[in-house]
Amino acid sequence: MEFSGKTVIVTGSTRGIGKAIAEKFAELGANVMLSGTTDKVYDVVNELKGRGFSVAGFAGDLAVPENAQAIVDQTVETFGGLDILVNNAGITRDKLLIKMEEEDWDTVMDINLKSVFLLTKAAVKIMMKKKKGTIINLSSVVGLMGNSSQANYAASKAGLIGFTKSVAKEYARRGITCNAIAPGFIETEMTGSLPEEVKEYYLKNIPLGRPGTTSEVADLAVFLASDRAQYITGQVINIDGGLYM
Repeated sequence: MEFSGKTVIVTGSTRGIGKAIAEKFAELGANVMLSGTTDKVYDVVNELKGRGFSVAGFAGDLAVPENAQAIVDQTVETFGGLDILVNNAGITRDKLLIKMEEEDWDTVMDINLKSVFLLTKAAVKIMMKKKKGTIINLSSVVGLMGNSSQANYAASKAGLIGFTKSVAKEYARRGITCNAIAPGFIETEMTGSLPEEVKEYYLKNIPLGRPGTTSEVADLAVFLASDRAQYITGQVINIDGGLYM
């Protein structure tokens, strides 16, 4: 898999899965536009530039329509085009439903789902002109099986699955593929902060007996964006050690 001359946007790429995906594409020769809500994104850009990679950064809330369009415009202006969009940005606001505030619901929906709609809408306009492109949406096994205290998060990730399948059907004849990745229990800063009893519960229910790594998720993302996956679209691919079957 080789991506020289290809340009990728990876949202939510200052840490965790997003950063691993951005690094993997950069290592394989792609131009990568990273994004984050704060200027921390430029620290990651400088880190990757120091390793000789072709990267740039955008700081802003991508649930704001002007920002979603701006990152696409900036990517095209900086690198000359756009071939791959990885919608990874996401947050949690976990609470029992009875204690969940409307703001908790709206914030998760905006960042996890609305930003994907806005970015994809802007990106396909570029991809349609080339009659080729790849869109990868980071969902979650929680979007397939639900989870206590995560009604907002699960709903947003389930919504991503329906969105993925609809975009895949709508743009297949334009040469654009769209797939979703549904990670399970992956070692990140977010899962690292979970109580030990929660970690133990997940590990007991993972047939492979261990958490996944961000690098393993990144490997799947670059495969789906590669020429080896041209006949795969509209799919939800779990990467969860067998947690959800």
